[in-house]
Amino acid sequence: MRKTILLLLLSVFTISAVTAQNKNPKHRTIVTTDGEVDDVDSFIRLLLYSNEFDIVGLVYSSSQWHYKGDGKGTMFTSEMENTAKRYGNRPDLRWPGTTWMQKYVAEYAKIYPSLIKHAQGYPSPDYLSGIIKTGNIDFEGEMKRDTEGSDFIKKILLDNNPAPVYLQIWGGTNTVARALKSIEEEYKNSADWKSVYQKVSRKAIIYAVLDQDATYRKYVASNWPNIRVLYNSDQFWSFAYPWPMVVPKELQSYLRGPWFAENIRFNHGPLLENYYLWGDGKRIDGDPEHTHGDMAEATKNGFTQYDFISEGDSPAFFYLVDVGLRSLEDGSYGGWGGRMLKPAKNPFRWEDGKHVTDFNPYTKKNDAAYPQVRWVDVLQNDFAARADWCVKEYKDANHAPVVKSGSEDHTARPKEVVKLSGNATDPDGDQLSYRWWQYEEVGTYKGKVTIENPLAANTSVIIPDDIQKGQTIHIILEVSDSGNPKLTRYQRVIITGK
Repeated sequence: MRKTILLLLLSVFTISAVTAQNKNPKHRTIVTTDGEVDDVDSFIRLLLYSNEFDIVGLVYSSSQWHYKGDGKGTMFTSEMENTAKRYGNRPDLRWPGTTWMQKYVAEYAKIYPSLIKHAQGYPSPDYLSGIIKTGNIDFEGEMKRDTEGSDFIKKILLDNNPAPVYLQIWGGTNTVARALKSIEEEYKNSADWKSVYQKVSRKAIIYAVLDQDATYRKYVASNWPNIRVLYNSDQFWSFAYPWPMVVPKELQSYLRGPWFAENIRFNHGPLLENYYLWGDGKRIDGDPEHTHGDMAEATKNGFTQYDFISEGDSPAFFYLVDVGLRSLEDGSYGGWGGRMLKPAKNPFRWEDGKHVTDFNPYTKKNDAAYPQVRWVDVLQNDFAARADWCVKEYKDANHAPVVKSGSEDHTARPKEVVKLSGNATDPDGDQLSYRWWQYEEVGTYKGKVTIENPLAANTSVIIPDDIQKGQTIHIILEVSDSGNPKLTRYQRVIITGK
């Protein structure tokens, strides 16, 4: 009888969790990728998170580091100074082909029956296979001609669904630029151009990891200035190749070989068996510079077996996972996909950089990488839980707590006491711990506030007496479960002075 009751409670918790997770519509997104090793590892993790957003396109593109060539022996020199010096004039460059996404979707198909036991919304393997397209790949920055991939992006940007489309740029921007150019060429001299221009500008949101060709600068920025852009040029390094120089030693265990061997690479199904790590003996076809699998190469570079290589593009989809941090409302709020600010002269663009810093408690200094680094342990635990979903039954795996939204916005006068209530449940019945903290770097009020009982579910904040009207204070409720691995979700409360 007790077992029956527990199973009924588990079902109730599961239904509640799914309902809470699905309360907001999923964000549409298209991924463009050049197939570098870090793109592949980002893609494998993306598949495990594919229930969290609506993937409407997966498109092969080129970049300054990877292009196919036109098959005619045409020589090409990069427009990007560093690449031109490094590679000179050549007919192709480190091209991994246009079948690797299909390969990993086929591996995803093998674990799909297990994943759907743990969460609703995972796309079918057949669906994902059907949205893989080849874009502009002949050369870096090639955008002179329409391709299957650019036409596919164009069609989605012009469809009747007004919802935003997040365009993830893991390589070059050229296939997206070609789609926009094709729209311009078709409509610019027509009576519909103004409405089409406004529609596409409202709809397209670019999340770019570096500029890996010149097409954004040379075409998109000047011809589509109202398209919103999130530009990650600095914070992504904490999940990219030089991570040992960026991530504090206190957090590096989450990126080292023992952690990956135990939690990701082995005994977690066929998809994760393909995840690339240092010294794993694997090599990408077509890319002679992917030598990370060679143990001698790993040792030479200071890595041990199965250490993390790179997922430099993952912040582009971390940004879309709704964990309660509200960063999709404004790129400056900060969250799993980093924190960016608008430059003074462009209200449609958010950027990171040396001027966007969070206080790093490990180094005791302001740090331009820490807006991303601060989530490393939580993100890795979340990855490990999803790896378990690939092979375990629901009752044997862990699932994130559900933080129920209370009042997320308050106005308050100086010296006022604002009461805050945390309300969360756990689908596995785990014990929950609560922590309230001030995200000091985000609020426009730059002083510290007093949080009474910060480790209690319910607390209160004393508003400083020098707060000015319109200034904001950001308070984060962090709720973690007692499962293994420990999982965390949030609620952000924004208090505005009045």
